[in-house]
Amino acid sequence: MPSLHCPLVVVWVYLLLPGGRSSFYGFNNGFHYQDISNRNGNGEIYFNGIRLLVESPQSSVSGTRGSSVTLPSVSSDAFTTETEVMVAMGNRHRSYGGFRGRVRLRRSAPGDMSLVINELQLNDTGRYRCEVIDGLEDESVTVELELKGVVFPYYSKKGRYHFNFFAAHQACQDQEATLATVEQLFSAWEEGLDWCNAGWLADGTVQYPITVARHSCGGEDLAPGLRSYGQRHRFLNLYDAFCFSASTKGNVYFLKDQKKLNFTQAVHACVRDGSQIAKVGHLYAAWKLAGFDRCDAGWLADGSVRYPITKTRLNCGPPQPGVRSFGFPPLHRKFGVYCYRQPFSENKK
Repeated sequence: MPSLHCPLVVVWVYLLLPGGRSSFYGFNNGFHYQDISNRNGNGEIYFNGIRLLVESPQSSVSGTRGSSVTLPSVSSDAFTTETEVMVAMGNRHRSYGGFRGRVRLRRSAPGDMSLVINELQLNDTGRYRCEVIDGLEDESVTVELELKGVVFPYYSKKGRYHFNFFAAHQACQDQEATLATVEQLFSAWEEGLDWCNAGWLADGTVQYPITVARHSCGGEDLAPGLRSYGQRHRFLNLYDAFCFSASTKGNVYFLKDQKKLNFTQAVHACVRDGSQIAKVGHLYAAWKLAGFDRCDAGWLADGSVRYPITKTRLNCGPPQPGVRSFGFPPLHRKFGVYCYRQPFSENKK
């Protein structure tokens, strides 16, 4: 009979629904195992004296893009899709996919199974499960990872409602962002986001946030909240997008120039200054997370013209803070430009 004194196995997995939304259904283990030595008539034995305990002192953790974060998990013994992050057995470990080379177990004390993730990325947000296996015992705990960021509505330069789900996903990526989750849109609504155009979310639903109920946005009789069209056909139905962007290590700035620039001149001006023209996600993150405030309209990489306001004042748009948009003017029109400069170490890559 093989020995049951095996090295402790630690498995961290990322929990993902088929629709693309991170979620968790309660993990249940009744501890039923095949009894290979003394059959009891039904081919299994029941373990009711559970010695293994896995827990986390925090149910959720938040971090900023590009930083490091630790998902705590401690063991007392020292129908979602699951994507393996790391498997560790004794002193050996292996990481997978986009997590390869970015994750490790902290092991700062006996029983510490905490997962350390370096260089946080937009797609890292979601729920993670730490599963610890000790012989025939198996226990797990889940931890939510949130990134500090900003949700913004985004539409095509052709006008409203031109994105199917996949085009919306690509449009957000092109602007240094990702499709927002329902949770992220809900948080943005709680912070005051009010937008009366429906947009795709990461789980394939189409929704929009309303803080002031009105006739043209679902009706005056409906309470404020998220209006939902539910799941829509990902190829055939066309809407806008709600994107989520987090802070970056770089710097967004308005390029001071004596004259206004058309779009092509604006792109070249940022390059001459050792930067690149900023993307919409760059500008929103700088506005929301770094307090960037500038009352000058400037070109962005998608051909739109915008400017960020944190301190409202005369001649700078509505009385609420936000990123003001001029839409997509003709490319020969002349404005300022917002540039994005990466850290020197990233420029060298």
